[in-house]
Amino acid sequence: MGFFSPYKRHANQFSYKPRYYDPDKEAREQRRAELRGERSDDTGEYTPGKYIRAQREAREAKRTQKNKRKGGGMLRFITMSLLALLLFFIVMVIVPRLGAIFEMATNPAATPVKEQVEEAEFDPYAPFIIVPNDYVEGDELIIED
Repeated sequence: MGFFSPYKRHANQFSYKPRYYDPDKEAREQRRAELRGERSDDTGEYTPGKYIRAQREAREAKRTQKNKRKGGGMLRFITMSLLALLLFFIVMVIVPRLGAIFEMATNPAATPVKEQVEEAEFDPYAPFIIVPNDYVEGDELIIED
């Protein structure tokens, strides 16, 4: 039963200690770069999230440029008006027809009656009509065009 244990097991951890890393030296260099007017992001070094931030800023710039573009509001207006007309058509034309179909299905008196051939009532004492079977085994059917 290796699944249940009263002791909490911790995941294996990776402990990496760089050999040639001096945090004091890096802090000094960063302060000097700030004093010289250089930004630490402009040095070309990777900082976590640098590319994600750049992509997000590019998307936001593209959106603002697209919203400023002329005619974007008119296209949206045309699209919304076409959707409103489609909805109006569905509500005014198709829905009443569907309602009529369902009403005819539930109310048999409303269904149009086709001409029905009046059949005679079943008479159990009437003679049966017997139709002879002319097929004899071994005969082949001949189809003439």
